[in-house]
Amino acid sequence: MLLALYPTPPLPFPITRIGSEQNQQKLRNAVSDVSKEIGRYYNELELEKKLGAIEEVEQAECQCCGMKEDCTTVYITEVQECYCGKWVCGLCSEVVKERVGRSPKVAMQDALNSHRDFCQEYNATTRLNPQLSLTLSMREIAKRSLENRKSVLSITKLSRAISYP
Repeated sequence: MLLALYPTPPLPFPITRIGSEQNQQKLRNAVSDVSKEIGRYYNELELEKKLGAIEEVEQAECQCCGMKEDCTTVYITEVQECYCGKWVCGLCSEVVKERVGRSPKVAMQDALNSHRDFCQEYNATTRLNPQLSLTLSMREIAKRSLENRKSVLSITKLSRAISYP
């Protein structure tokens, strides 16, 4: 009696013995579409988790040259692990790698200290007074040139003294 008052809604496809293979195929397609949607939804959730896990950026100062960069804490930690617990900017890291690669006897700490000393000397002289730095560099070049001339002259004088008794 109650069923007569509320008829069941019609199915989207008729159920017959002849079309049962078609119905099964439609059902498989529907299940496949639903599973694709679930997979897409799951991928979106994973992406949101990854994007939500992106860390805030903090400022790191290079231990050699003093340059400051904005980096994530994960990157800062990775760099510190490679360079004896010190954060080094990209340019300084390349110089240190070059120095270590050129002579394998040089330890990472020694290469870092050497480059840091060079940067500190550069920042103390060249950046503060470029004209004085140029003058000092020219003075060093002149000294080397004079030393080279003296060594060449002493060799030639020695050879002349030996050849003439």
